[in-house]
Amino acid sequence: MEFRLLGEVEAEIDGEWVDLGHARQRSVLAVLLLEANRVVHVDQLLARVWADHRQRRAVNSLYSYLSRLRSCLADADGVTISRRSGGYLLTVDPVAVDLHRFRELVTGAGAVDDDEEALRRFDEALGLWRGEPFPRLDTPWLNETREALTQERLAAERDRTDAALRLGLHAALLPDLLREAPAHPLDERLAGQLMRALYRCGRQAEALEHYDRLRRVLAEETGVDPGPDLQALHLGILNGDPALAAPTTGTVAPPPTPRQLPAPPPLFTGRVRERATLSDLVPGQAEDAEAVAVAVIGGTGGVGKTWLALRWAYDNLDRFPDGQLYVNLRGFDPTAEPVPPPVAVRGFLDALAVPPKAIPTGLDAQAALYRTLIAGRRMLILLDNAHDTEQVASLLPGSPTCTVLVTSRRRLGGLVAQGAQGLTLNVLTDDEAYHLLSRRFGPRLLAHEPDSVSALLARCHGLPLALSIVAARAAMHPDLPLRALVDELSEEATRLDALTTGDLTADLRAVFAASTRALQPRAARMFRLLGLAPGTEVSLGAAASLNGLPPQQTRPLLHELYEAHLVHQQSSTRYRLHDLVRLYAAEQIESDLPDTRQAALRRMFDHYLHTAHAAACLLDPAREPITLPPASSELILDPVADQAQALAWFQTEHAVLLGVLNRAARDGLDAYTWQLAWTLESHLDEQGHWRDWTRTQLTALRAARRLGERRWQACSHRSLGVAHTQLGELDEAHRHYQAALALFEELGDPVSQAHTHRGLGWAHNQQDRWSDALRHNELALELYRDAGHRAGEALAVNNVGWLHTQLGDHRAALAYCERAVELDQEVGDQHAEAGSWDSLGYVYHHLGRYAEANACYQRALKLVRNFRDRYNEAEILTHLGASHSAAGEADLARDFLRQAVAILRELDHPNADTVAGTLRDLEA
Repeated sequence: MEFRLLGEVEAEIDGEWVDLGHARQRSVLAVLLLEANRVVHVDQLLARVWADHRQRRAVNSLYSYLSRLRSCLADADGVTISRRSGGYLLTVDPVAVDLHRFRELVTGAGAVDDDEEALRRFDEALGLWRGEPFPRLDTPWLNETREALTQERLAAERDRTDAALRLGLHAALLPDLLREAPAHPLDERLAGQLMRALYRCGRQAEALEHYDRLRRVLAEETGVDPGPDLQALHLGILNGDPALAAPTTGTVAPPPTPRQLPAPPPLFTGRVRERATLSDLVPGQAEDAEAVAVAVIGGTGGVGKTWLALRWAYDNLDRFPDGQLYVNLRGFDPTAEPVPPPVAVRGFLDALAVPPKAIPTGLDAQAALYRTLIAGRRMLILLDNAHDTEQVASLLPGSPTCTVLVTSRRRLGGLVAQGAQGLTLNVLTDDEAYHLLSRRFGPRLLAHEPDSVSALLARCHGLPLALSIVAARAAMHPDLPLRALVDELSEEATRLDALTTGDLTADLRAVFAASTRALQPRAARMFRLLGLAPGTEVSLGAAASLNGLPPQQTRPLLHELYEAHLVHQQSSTRYRLHDLVRLYAAEQIESDLPDTRQAALRRMFDHYLHTAHAAACLLDPAREPITLPPASSELILDPVADQAQALAWFQTEHAVLLGVLNRAARDGLDAYTWQLAWTLESHLDEQGHWRDWTRTQLTALRAARRLGERRWQACSHRSLGVAHTQLGELDEAHRHYQAALALFEELGDPVSQAHTHRGLGWAHNQQDRWSDALRHNELALELYRDAGHRAGEALAVNNVGWLHTQLGDHRAALAYCERAVELDQEVGDQHAEAGSWDSLGYVYHHLGRYAEANACYQRALKLVRNFRDRYNEAEILTHLGASHSAAGEADLARDFLRQAVAILRELDHPNADTVAGTLRDLEA
């Protein structure tokens, strides 16, 4: 079991990725992992994940998330999430959590007296970092924790540098120190380390210059001088203090043994024959060998050339006791030019600890020095991603004791003509490909869907990168059966062309460039236009709108891109771009005329706005629609025929819609911004995306102010009032509600005033201010009735009835709740009807009319079960249990309470113990 926090939040059980759910659920897990083996109080969890946890829905969500996390970690040995007094405890071996392993290694490194052992531990600790901790999780506490962890990492890096300097590794440290210093201009410790390394490398003037630069920056930004330690170091460098010289052992220190190989490839599979062939091509070298052993590993991109070279190198490290040199020559790197031979040679000279003053000028002289230094030494030189023979010629040693491995997408016939041995790497065998998927999927999944696995193997044709991408996609969508992937890839004659890379972070971009050059002009234009999309996913309708062509003409273009592997087809109408692909497309669209880009953007905005408006009206039919501007003639809508399709569309396009709104705001399209924010309200509310709701409505409010649209401003204020009430931020809610009410009164809009009064009533209700809540709902009711707004009247009537119940006036409540049910049925609002039946049952219960109460509860129960609302189902079952108990029907009461307890236990809700206690009393 492995948990990872030092990067994206991830978990892996026996080599299989675990689906940890959405961001909020991963935030809960992150908090528990950060506090592993310590009880985290419920209030702490809520504050750290939701920031303000006063709202009931946050509590309910927390228990649901904890239940789901228990389920997805059920197969992890030694990992439990248990309820403790007042909170929760995640029990786990600290070594299984990368953060705690990092801290353990850093602490151990600081405690040992052996600098070499300390350096090893620091390197292992820092190697656990995969990027910024939990970068996609956004709460104040997690943001503060992320910053604190970043400071821990920086402190470990500084400690590691001190140990390396004590070992005399200044030459190897210098490139990294020079790169880090500008990013931390006020870090005196880093400045001192850089000055010491520069001085020891014979660059005294640069060390003094760096000190002067730091002194000026400190004076300008803080008004202080460098600290005494740095001043003393500066003085020592000025005076040539012998104490600053590199450490020695009584004689001249031997140069460090270079160990430059990157980390060994994870999950390497097969290649037994190729590794044996390499061993035959480059047999163990002896001093009397006649020639340097050079092997050129060639093959198509994505076939695994670099991984094979590294795997073979690590398997044979004992053959190269004098070190290993490595350079990525970037022969096919789209982000940079190929590494010039002088730069590569100089890098090797630095690795061999040659003082800068001893390095001659000119490539020939430097290459001669390089060959002299490695002559007679048993070393491996790995020249990765070579562009051509000329690039590697200067890096070839002259001594037959050295071995050279070269990887390239070209055959490098010039090297072969000079005696190098070529190894053309082919795809994996069927057994090797199956083993690779087995390691990625796990044997259980392979056994569960054997036909789908066979089909995937056939479609990937043994290409390692293609198999890895298929495995990654399955891991990212664990609920999706493998058959869905098979169907998606079934008609792709050339689907692997865009996956031809030996280095995922670099070669993919190069392949994109090669692939776009091979496209037909109309398909190339389609690819560039996809660079305007705000996210990595795009529907057929959105792509057709961008292109200004109907779907039947756009689909073949997308299919051409799909066959070139510049897009991935997730379904018959949805396509996904890899992040790097989208970046490359965005760069390419900049070459088009501005008018072309703007026209395509407007078509895209129209597509999302009009489709979102249609879906929003289906989600909430009682909501009054807004009037949209006429759309362009090329507008293509995504199909949303009913409420279920509308909900699915919003869930699928959630991130894309937020990106569209932000793009519209950034481009100054204020009307689009406000209108799109309006379409998102019901979706964001129903799905609990309240932070997104506040952010989009604040953006909309600013847009409305720029436009001078007072009605839109009022609507945004009211929407913000609802969102802040959901979040429990009631002061902000009141402020926005009052602003909305004032504007609606100025505009003379009684229905919107009523909506706002009802919202104010809800906010007061959340504060247990029943009388104030009743006053606002009565005002809303009067306004709704005057306006003839039946749906609003129904909601207000039920609210008034409920509030009379809270105030103890059950007979008055009865009349209101009965009328609310009638109105809900008239307008066809079943969600509101369920609430009204529950309120009515509650009133009947308190009037002692238990049979009528039970009938009302049953009506409510039937409706909420249709909606799959588990928490309210448990609430109604609890009400039924109480009602039957009061009526003396103990058997029925126990049955309903047992059902309620089961649901509450499933949700891990704290009310489960209370209801269970009531059940025990009945069973006593």
